[in-house]
Amino acid sequence: MRNEIARGLLEIEAVFLSPDKPFTWASGIKSPIYCDNRLILTAPKVRDMVEKAIADTVKSEYPDAEVLMGTSTAGIAHAAIAAHIMGIPMGYVRSGAKDHGRENRIEGRLEKGQKVVVIEDLISTGGSVIDVVEALRDAGAEVLGIVSIFTYGMKKGLDRMAAASVRNVSLTDFDAIVQVAADTGYIRHADVERLKAFRDDPQDESWIQG
Repeated sequence: MRNEIARGLLEIEAVFLSPDKPFTWASGIKSPIYCDNRLILTAPKVRDMVEKAIADTVKSEYPDAEVLMGTSTAGIAHAAIAAHIMGIPMGYVRSGAKDHGRENRIEGRLEKGQKVVVIEDLISTGGSVIDVVEALRDAGAEVLGIVSIFTYGMKKGLDRMAAASVRNVSLTDFDAIVQVAADTGYIRHADVERLKAFRDDPQDESWIQG
Protein backbone atom coordinates (compact mmCIF):
# COMPACT_ATOMS: atom_id res chain seq x y z
CA MET A 1 0.00 0.00 0.00
CA ARG A 2 2.79 2.44 0.91
CA ASN A 3 4.31 2.24 -2.56
CA GLU A 4 0.98 2.37 -4.41
CA ILE A 5 -0.11 5.48 -2.53
CA ALA A 6 3.34 7.02 -3.06
CA ARG A 7 3.10 6.32 -6.80
CA GLY A 8 -0.36 7.85 -6.95
CA LEU A 9 0.72 11.03 -5.15
CA LEU A 10 3.67 11.45 -7.49
CA GLU A 11 1.55 10.84 -10.59
CA ILE A 12 -0.96 13.56 -9.74
CA GLU A 13 1.81 15.91 -8.56
CA ALA A 14 0.46 16.08 -5.02
CA VAL A 15 4.10 15.55 -4.09
CA PHE A 16 6.94 17.44 -5.78
CA LEU A 17 10.58 16.45 -5.35
CA SER A 18 13.23 18.97 -6.33
CA PRO A 19 16.56 18.21 -4.64
CA ASP A 20 18.55 20.56 -6.88
CA LYS A 21 16.14 23.51 -6.57
CA PRO A 22 14.69 23.21 -3.06
CA PHE A 23 11.47 24.81 -1.90
CA THR A 24 11.41 27.25 1.01
CA TRP A 25 8.89 26.51 3.75
CA ALA A 26 7.17 29.28 5.70
CA SER A 27 9.61 28.55 8.54
CA GLY A 28 12.51 29.36 6.21
CA ILE A 29 13.70 25.76 5.99
CA LYS A 30 14.95 24.67 2.59
CA SER A 31 13.17 21.50 1.53
CA PRO A 32 13.58 19.11 -1.41
CA ILE A 33 9.93 18.12 -1.14
CA TYR A 34 6.62 19.93 -1.30
CA CYS A 35 3.35 18.17 -0.58
CA ASP A 36 -0.16 19.36 -1.51
CA ASN A 37 -2.56 16.53 -0.73
CA ARG A 38 -5.54 18.74 -1.60
CA LEU A 39 -4.91 17.67 -5.18
CA ILE A 40 -6.08 14.18 -4.22
CA LEU A 41 -9.66 15.44 -4.16
CA THR A 42 -9.50 16.44 -7.84
CA ALA A 43 -8.03 13.12 -9.00
CA PRO A 44 -10.85 10.55 -8.72
CA LYS A 45 -8.77 7.40 -9.29
CA VAL A 46 -6.19 8.30 -6.65
CA ARG A 47 -8.87 9.74 -4.39
CA ASP A 48 -10.77 6.43 -4.42
CA MET A 49 -7.57 4.54 -3.61
CA VAL A 50 -6.66 6.90 -0.76
CA GLU A 51 -10.12 7.00 0.85
CA LYS A 52 -10.48 3.21 0.70
CA ALA A 53 -7.02 2.89 2.22
CA ILE A 54 -7.99 5.26 5.05
CA ALA A 55 -11.16 3.28 5.76
CA ASP A 56 -9.33 -0.05 5.61
CA THR A 57 -6.56 1.25 7.88
CA VAL A 58 -9.04 2.48 10.48
CA LYS A 59 -10.80 -0.89 10.40
CA SER A 60 -7.59 -2.88 10.77
CA GLU A 61 -5.61 -0.66 13.13
CA TYR A 62 -8.42 0.86 15.21
CA PRO A 63 -11.31 -1.65 15.00
CA ASP A 64 -13.14 -0.03 17.94
CA ALA A 65 -13.39 3.38 16.23
CA GLU A 66 -16.82 5.00 16.56
CA VAL A 67 -16.18 8.45 15.04
CA LEU A 68 -13.70 9.95 12.57
CA MET A 69 -12.55 13.49 13.21
CA GLY A 70 -10.81 15.42 10.44
CA THR A 71 -8.24 18.12 11.02
CA SER A 72 -9.17 21.55 9.71
CA THR A 73 -9.12 22.06 6.87
CA ALA A 74 -7.18 19.49 4.89
CA GLY A 75 -8.41 16.43 6.78
CA ILE A 76 -12.11 17.25 6.65
CA ALA A 77 -12.97 15.86 3.21
CA HIS A 78 -10.92 12.71 3.77
CA ALA A 79 -12.62 12.07 7.11
CA ALA A 80 -16.03 12.60 5.51
CA ILE A 81 -15.44 10.22 2.60
CA ALA A 82 -13.82 7.51 4.72
CA ALA A 83 -16.60 7.76 7.32
CA HIS A 84 -19.15 7.40 4.51
CA ILE A 85 -17.41 4.25 3.30
CA MET A 86 -17.41 2.86 6.85
CA GLY A 87 -20.93 4.01 7.69
CA ILE A 88 -19.88 5.83 10.87
CA PRO A 89 -20.17 9.47 12.03
CA MET A 90 -17.58 12.15 11.37
CA GLY A 91 -16.81 15.66 12.43
CA TYR A 92 -13.85 17.98 12.43
CA VAL A 93 -11.74 20.06 14.76
CA ARG A 94 -10.99 23.71 14.07
CA SER A 95 -7.55 25.19 14.64
CA GLY A 96 -9.23 27.42 17.23
CA ALA A 97 -12.69 28.01 18.67
CA LYS A 98 -15.11 30.21 16.71
CA ASP A 99 -15.59 33.72 18.06
CA HIS A 100 -19.31 33.70 17.26
CA GLY A 101 -22.39 31.49 17.54
CA ARG A 102 -21.81 28.58 19.90
CA GLU A 103 -18.05 29.21 19.77
CA ASN A 104 -17.41 25.58 18.86
CA ARG A 105 -13.99 24.20 18.18
CA ILE A 106 -15.25 20.66 17.55
CA GLU A 107 -17.91 20.46 14.85
CA GLY A 108 -20.26 17.48 14.77
CA ARG A 109 -21.79 15.54 17.63
CA LEU A 110 -19.24 14.04 19.99
CA GLU A 111 -20.25 12.20 23.14
CA LYS A 112 -17.94 11.85 26.13
CA GLY A 113 -16.13 8.54 26.03
CA GLN A 114 -16.56 7.98 22.29
CA LYS A 115 -13.65 6.28 20.57
CA VAL A 116 -12.22 8.61 17.94
CA VAL A 117 -9.66 8.34 15.15
CA VAL A 118 -8.18 11.58 13.82
CA ILE A 119 -7.76 11.87 10.04
CA GLU A 120 -4.87 14.07 8.91
CA ASP A 121 -3.49 14.66 5.42
CA LEU A 122 0.12 15.45 6.29
CA ILE A 123 2.36 15.25 9.36
CA SER A 124 5.72 16.99 9.58
CA THR A 125 6.67 18.05 13.12
CA GLY A 126 3.32 16.89 14.52
CA GLY A 127 2.38 20.03 16.42
CA SER A 128 -0.96 20.79 14.78
CA VAL A 129 -2.34 17.25 14.87
CA ILE A 130 -1.32 16.78 18.51
CA ASP A 131 -3.19 20.01 19.27
CA VAL A 132 -6.29 18.40 17.69
CA VAL A 133 -5.82 15.24 19.74
CA GLU A 134 -5.57 17.26 22.94
CA ALA A 135 -8.73 19.24 22.08
CA LEU A 136 -10.63 15.97 21.60
CA ARG A 137 -9.28 14.55 24.83
CA ASP A 138 -10.29 17.73 26.66
CA ALA A 139 -13.81 17.22 25.28
CA GLY A 140 -13.91 13.74 26.82
CA ALA A 141 -13.19 11.63 23.74
CA GLU A 142 -10.99 8.56 23.81
CA VAL A 143 -8.54 9.16 20.96
CA LEU A 144 -7.42 5.79 19.64
CA GLY A 145 -4.90 7.33 17.27
CA ILE A 146 -4.32 9.03 13.95
CA VAL A 147 -4.47 7.93 10.33
CA SER A 148 -2.50 10.25 8.06
CA ILE A 149 -2.04 10.13 4.31
CA PHE A 150 1.63 11.13 4.40
CA THR A 151 4.25 11.64 7.07
CA TYR A 152 7.79 12.93 6.80
CA GLY A 153 8.95 10.70 9.66
CA MET A 154 10.98 13.54 11.16
CA LYS A 155 12.52 12.85 14.56
CA LYS A 156 10.85 15.92 16.08
CA GLY A 157 7.44 14.67 14.98
CA LEU A 158 8.08 11.13 16.22
CA ASP A 159 9.27 12.43 19.59
CA ARG A 160 6.20 14.68 19.93
CA MET A 161 3.86 11.78 19.15
CA ALA A 162 5.55 9.62 21.75
CA ALA A 163 5.41 12.38 24.36
CA ALA A 164 1.69 12.88 23.69
CA SER A 165 1.06 9.11 23.86
CA VAL A 166 -0.60 9.11 20.47
CA ARG A 167 -0.12 6.59 17.68
CA ASN A 168 -0.04 7.51 14.00
CA VAL A 169 -0.48 5.11 11.11
CA SER A 170 0.36 6.67 7.77
CA LEU A 171 -0.69 5.38 4.34
CA THR A 172 2.71 6.31 2.96
CA ASP A 173 5.80 8.18 4.06
CA PHE A 174 8.87 10.10 3.00
CA ASP A 175 11.04 7.02 2.48
CA ALA A 176 8.44 5.33 0.27
CA ILE A 177 7.98 8.47 -1.84
CA VAL A 178 11.74 8.84 -2.33
CA GLN A 179 12.26 5.18 -3.23
CA VAL A 180 9.38 5.09 -5.72
CA ALA A 181 10.59 8.36 -7.23
CA ALA A 182 14.07 6.90 -7.71
CA ASP A 183 12.77 3.60 -9.12
CA THR A 184 10.58 5.42 -11.67
CA GLY A 185 13.27 7.88 -12.77
CA TYR A 186 11.63 10.93 -11.18
CA ILE A 187 14.88 11.55 -9.29
CA ARG A 188 18.37 10.04 -9.51
CA HIS A 189 19.20 7.10 -7.25
CA ALA A 190 22.16 9.19 -6.13
CA ASP A 191 19.71 11.70 -4.64
CA VAL A 192 18.11 9.20 -2.24
CA GLU A 193 20.68 9.62 0.53
CA ARG A 194 20.59 13.43 0.13
CA LEU A 195 16.84 13.43 0.66
CA LYS A 196 17.06 11.13 3.67
CA ALA A 197 19.68 13.46 5.15
CA PHE A 198 17.11 16.27 4.94
CA ARG A 199 14.52 14.04 6.62
CA ASP A 200 16.92 13.23 9.46
CA ASP A 201 17.83 16.88 10.14
CA PRO A 202 15.94 19.59 8.18
CA GLN A 203 17.99 22.32 9.88
CA ASP A 204 21.23 21.01 8.38
CA GLU A 205 21.33 22.24 4.79
CA SER A 206 24.48 20.37 3.81
CA TRP A 207 22.31 17.93 1.81
CA ILE A 208 21.76 20.72 -0.75
CA GLN A 209 25.38 20.51 -1.87
CA GLY A 210 25.12 16.80 -2.53
